[in-house]
Amino acid sequence: MAITSAILSQLVGAPLVGILIGRWLDQQFSTSPLFLVLTLLLGLGAGTYGTVHLIRELTGDE
Repeated sequence: MAITSAILSQLVGAPLVGILIGRWLDQQFSTSPLFLVLTLLLGLGAGTYGTVHLIRELTGDE
């Protein structure tokens, strides 16, 4: 259950934080979808990387 929760939080949490930061930056600089898209992609990449790193750590695979 803890492993599933950790994976879910990384796959959902990182893109969600990216969306929130991107929307805030777009409001600050008046660049409608630019930062939203960039930070969403960055969050997706970070979530995927974190999940792969966690799974490799748990399985002992280098």
